[in-house]
Amino acid sequence: MLSNNKIAIIGDKDSILSFKAIGVDAYPAKNYFEAQDTLKKLAREYAVIFITEDIAENIQDIMKRYKTRPFPAVIPIPSAQGSSGFGMRSISKDVEKALGADILFNS
Repeated sequence: MLSNNKIAIIGDKDSILSFKAIGVDAYPAKNYFEAQDTLKKLAREYAVIFITEDIAENIQDIMKRYKTRPFPAVIPIPSAQGSSGFGMRSISKDVEKALGADILFNS
């Protein structure tokens, strides 16, 4: 079990800069392979890891691994370029799986 509440973010430099200003540990990723390696390393010491949607969408196999674990919470968020909708679709699927119904979008 993780003994701290550290928060990190992985993404392109433009997207993570503002998070760094509020004290979140920011890790720029130039490509998906770098992001995947960074996520694996950070998962050992962070309770929450935000990851930009464009990256999360391309490393879904690794993202699925962390959904079954209590820590870290890996949360896709929009990048500086905007949202692709991946984060909301992911949350909707998780809620539907947990509750047996889509209470967010009623689809």
